[in-house]
Amino acid sequence: MAETINLGPLQLRFFYSKDETAGSLDMFEMTVQPNGRMPIPHYHESWDETIYGLTGKTTWRVDGRDVDLDPGETVFIKRGIVHGFNNRTQAPASCLCVLSPGVLGPQYFKDMAGLLSAPTPDPAKMKETMLRYGLIPVPPSQA
Repeated sequence: MAETINLGPLQLRFFYSKDETAGSLDMFEMTVQPNGRMPIPHYHESWDETIYGLTGKTTWRVDGRDVDLDPGETVFIKRGIVHGFNNRTQAPASCLCVLSPGVLGPQYFKDMAGLLSAPTPDPAKMKETMLRYGLIPVPPSQA
């Protein structure tokens, strides 16, 4: 059964995780509400990401350039490349995300959801959590 994790303007529905695929991949659907975004641009050295647009439009910032993702289009993010995303439209957008190999799993997102639910999220704790799971945050000026 798919598991849904709410992160404010982002909802993730996991289909497969590293645990179910023996580390082969993580696969989840992500819905981004209007004006939703990845709060912290980052990169990772242990996996690649492939994003497939399902509905609406998201804009991905990949290696310093913006890429609009419409339904039926893909974005490939090689490990080591700084990236982030947002939904600049007035409608929700969704995409299928595949991380290969699967090294992240849903627990990272659950941990971040807990931190984001605090009245005032602690940036130091968010950074520590990201680093613990292999995501390296970068200042927005470097994204």
